[in-house]
Amino acid sequence: MDDDVEVLQGGVGNAGAVVRAGGHVLRPLSPHAEGIHALLAHLRATGFDAVPEVVGFEAATGSVRRERLVFIPGDVPVPPFPAWSTTDAVLASVAALLRRFHDAARSFTPPPGATWSDELADPSPGDAPVWCHNDVCPENAVFREGVAIALLDFEFAAPGRRVWDLAALAMMCIPLDAPDDAARTGRGHLDPVRRLRVVADAYGLDRAQRRELLDVLDERLANGGAFVRRRVEAGEGAFIDMWEAMGGQARYDRRRDWFAAHRTTFATALLASEPPTASVP
Repeated sequence: MDDDVEVLQGGVGNAGAVVRAGGHVLRPLSPHAEGIHALLAHLRATGFDAVPEVVGFEAATGSVRRERLVFIPGDVPVPPFPAWSTTDAVLASVAALLRRFHDAARSFTPPPGATWSDELADPSPGDAPVWCHNDVCPENAVFREGVAIALLDFEFAAPGRRVWDLAALAMMCIPLDAPDDAARTGRGHLDPVRRLRVVADAYGLDRAQRRELLDVLDERLANGGAFVRRRVEAGEGAFIDMWEAMGGQARYDRRRDWFAAHRTTFATALLASEPPTASVP
């Protein structure tokens, strides 16, 4: 038995089910755990230690199985996000860490029979996909002194395009949201146009990749809310609560229309030879 169990905050699907027990984290075991654990082991073997170290898995209460991971000390921001977590420097560190993850994961070959979630996966991964996290948000990163030092929660990892994964990061970490909706998480004062440029610069996108990023954002925003809506229709209480608190489908429609209305401004800033100093929200 583990003593001094602490419920860790953050997350939706596993909210309340992820706990810290001493130097370990215990969380519900994903049906795709074999592949995820192999990916994490490969990353750490290549020297990329910014992911959890797997200890193993075990039975828990009833029929639920849990994975045991080494706890990574640091700060994990949750809504309403604290001021320190909303700076451009923090955002740049997350994008740079995702680039390092993609580079390290290129050489990964999944074990035979391993499966991957298709819920957030790139529908057009191309001929040379990399392994994507697909859910990089502030709550899935660990920070020390304002720098992202680790990524958490690889439940939705799957092969895909770099820009697909980076677009997800941009949507959740900038955030790309209509101002009133961004304000719900304490981020309504931020400049999303400038911050998209911060993401592209920190990741190291070239001009062609920046154009592709805009196209991928169009694609993702056009299908906004599909993942959460599926969980709501399945009757998952935590997602129902989030759906209602964030304004339901109307919130995703506002985001799509807001981005479309300002897409030219985003494109100009993203493709400019010099970073923008100001923009229209």
